[in-house]
Amino acid sequence: MSAARRAPRRPTRLVPRRGRSRRRTALTGAGAALAALVLAACGSGGVSGGSGNTNFVAGKDGVDTAGKGHRQAAPDLSGKTIDGKRLDVADYRGKVVVLNVWGSWCSPCRAEADNFAKVAKESAAKGVQFVGINTRDTSTTPAVEFEKAHGITYPSLYDPTGRLLLRFKKGTLNPQAIPSTLILDREGRIAARTLQPLSEDKLHEMLDPVVAEK
Repeated sequence: MSAARRAPRRPTRLVPRRGRSRRRTALTGAGAALAALVLAACGSGGVSGGSGNTNFVAGKDGVDTAGKGHRQAAPDLSGKTIDGKRLDVADYRGKVVVLNVWGSWCSPCRAEADNFAKVAKESAAKGVQFVGINTRDTSTTPAVEFEKAHGITYPSLYDPTGRLLLRFKKGTLNPQAIPSTLILDREGRIAARTLQPLSEDKLHEMLDPVVAEK
């Protein structure tokens, strides 16, 4: 047998394996981040990361705020709504946007839903737009029924696996629980956040100062 025939065959498929490894690492990281959110799901309050160089103030009342010069831009929040329409939150630039993370399976979300429906209608004339982010519902059917039951007429993005939520940078005013509520100023920056269900009065306490900004 010649030396050429005795030579071992070159290994194959090394590049695809590395590619699969990188994909598995990315998926594992995303899954871990989503798992952290799931651990804080559907509670009366979440963990607020107010230490370090976060550029926001952790409020004793559970509402964290950022001054106008220290606000982070919200990430891309676009996709299909629970009724199958396309929505991009960036299209509401120039309005104050209230983002509410919710699920139809979440008891605190049900407790605050009527308050959100009422304040959304009252504040629309002031240039305020409410947008929901529905998460962890395995289909849109219970989410649609939830909104009908509570008289919610504003749109909700459908985010069953939490991909939109993972776009928020860690260490900012990112959602960390279900429910979470964020207020975006007219430039699309995150001005306030809470990780707890809100009464009507508490929602106004978060929203009204941002609406009043010039």
